[in-house]
Amino acid sequence: MDQSPRETAYGAPRGLAVTARGFGLRGPRGWAFRDVDVDAAPGSLIAVEGPSGSGRTCLLLALTGRMKPTEGVAEVGGLKPPRRMSALRRVSALANVAGVTDLEPALTVGEHLRERALLQRRFGAAPRALLRSRARRRAEAREATEAALTAAGLDVAALPKGPRTAVRDLERLEELRLSIALALMSGPRLLAVDDADHKLSGAERAEVWELLGSLAASGTTVLAVCSEAPEDAVVVSTAGPAKPGTADDDGTPAGDTAETGGPAADDSAAGDGTPADAVLEDGERAEHGGAAAHGGTAERRTPADGRTTTRGGVPAAEDEEGAADALAETGRS
Repeated sequence: MDQSPRETAYGAPRGLAVTARGFGLRGPRGWAFRDVDVDAAPGSLIAVEGPSGSGRTCLLLALTGRMKPTEGVAEVGGLKPPRRMSALRRVSALANVAGVTDLEPALTVGEHLRERALLQRRFGAAPRALLRSRARRRAEAREATEAALTAAGLDVAALPKGPRTAVRDLERLEELRLSIALALMSGPRLLAVDDADHKLSGAERAEVWELLGSLAASGTTVLAVCSEAPEDAVVVSTAGPAKPGTADDDGTPAGDTAETGGPAADDSAAGDGTPADAVLEDGERAEHGGAAAHGGTAERRTPADGRTTTRGGVPAAEDEEGAADALAETGRS
């Protein structure tokens, strides 16, 4: 796959390089992830691989400036969290993150696209863009929308009711493509996609990786959470072995109890490594998580194309601060 950085079809500049050393996030109930190392060039396809409950979503949110890390160092396009998290949010976009970028089932595809275009024009455009005529701004919004849909591989005209198709009537792959298209409308330099291969058939997974690979090849750095990474990606694993003194033998943070075969017993948590009370930097609650923790040590893995990949460790957390300027990521206030 050609990973050379260049401008994307929808106007985004070159992607962002992503590096991290000993990166970790800890909350009152333990580690969401720990000892994660990343080394990816601009325009890379980065796959965050691991089972549900291993802190994958927390890592995605931390690397895009939505959750505050507590250990190690990271740099994304020269921006270092936690000090430059606000700037990092402005150059990155989220897709398919439960509790953050949820699509409204009752709204149509066209309504979601118009809403995102309005939000982008109101909050994401440069101040000088307001000096342009209304007709020009509308034309630019249409062009950006069409370019994003093309890049995401979503043919709106082919949907059962065209743009009037409700989200509830979309197939899983179509819904994922719509979420990616909405994220691309802001022209991000880093696109983060959660659960990229969740509830997809083998053929559909191949389509998704081809799509994400094409976005990376066109210049945008892509960070995708998955259960199994493709060989041509820079792999960051959150499924390392437990660390002594960090978690019990069953992967539960020391002092917690766990149900058989599941994450730590906590009514407020689910199963993706993000506690239900973890607060994102934009003030949104992470509805996507759980309290299981798994320690881990870093190891290297080299795919068939010879590029070095990275493995990190994991384990359940909560962020402490909130900020307001990333609310546009949800598509509503």
